[in-house]
Amino acid sequence: MTNRLVEHEITVDAPASAVYRLIAEVENWPRIFPPTIYVDHVERGVDEERIRIWATANGEAKNWTSHRTLDPRKLRITFRQEISSPPVAAMGGTWIVEPLSDSASRVRLLHDYRAVDDDPESLKWIDEAVDRNSRTELASLKQNVELAHASEEITFSFEDTVQIQGQAKDIYDFVNEAGLWAERLPHVASVRLEEKTPGLQSLEMDTRAQDGSTHTTKSYRVTFPHHRIAYKQVTLPALMTLHTGYWTFTENERGVAASSQHTVVLNTDNIARVLGPEASVADAREYVRNALSTNSRATLGHAKDHAENKR
Repeated sequence: MTNRLVEHEITVDAPASAVYRLIAEVENWPRIFPPTIYVDHVERGVDEERIRIWATANGEAKNWTSHRTLDPRKLRITFRQEISSPPVAAMGGTWIVEPLSDSASRVRLLHDYRAVDDDPESLKWIDEAVDRNSRTELASLKQNVELAHASEEITFSFEDTVQIQGQAKDIYDFVNEAGLWAERLPHVASVRLEEKTPGLQSLEMDTRAQDGSTHTTKSYRVTFPHHRIAYKQVTLPALMTLHTGYWTFTENERGVAASSQHTVVLNTDNIARVLGPEASVADAREYVRNALSTNSRATLGHAKDHAENKR
């Protein structure tokens, strides 16, 4: 069995402690790392944890569970996939953050891995995926840490909630069955849904805007029956550089609270082109929030009709 060892590194203009914290807090990974769709905790201890990660590799969506050991004193995090997805037979590594000065640090990302049956073609695929993802992750980490102090105005989250007299399963099913949205939702012109792995979906759709124009978006979705669907948009409208979110379905004494949450980072380079030369960041925030809320509320409204008519 052949183990491959590789290392990537990048220099970041930020204190080592801040960089370490960003890597340690996995909830933020979909915002920081382009390949990451969603992460959640399976178990959490003081310095050890198990996390589930859904991410793309060479354009394919994969998921796995990793065991991590955190050492905030040494600024090191080691990780090991518990069960890897073929063609990966085993995968692990270490994040090492080294202070260069009070305001700069070096981040080293080490990987060790092997392919199923030591297949040369599979190993080549893994080499390419690890190299591409490592470079992307480190570049994104650098960008996100360095821009953190300036990005508060252009990063925002919001949530819309509709109370429904119905069963959580029926409402979940309506959102989960996105392949039927072109028939069920007036603002969806066409839709293409794939679910090669149960619970991991690829959703591409053409959506009608209020002005009659249509735009195409693509998302990866992770489903947790019957209470949550998390997603990350990978083909984005011009005004966003990031869009993640989740649908939640929470039973209460009046039925179900169905919510749609969004987290957005604005693309400030396109504000003038899309909204005009006088438009501000505040105008772009309002425009994006209104557009996303309108679609979310429309979807939740139709889900409400669907669930309440089933009673």
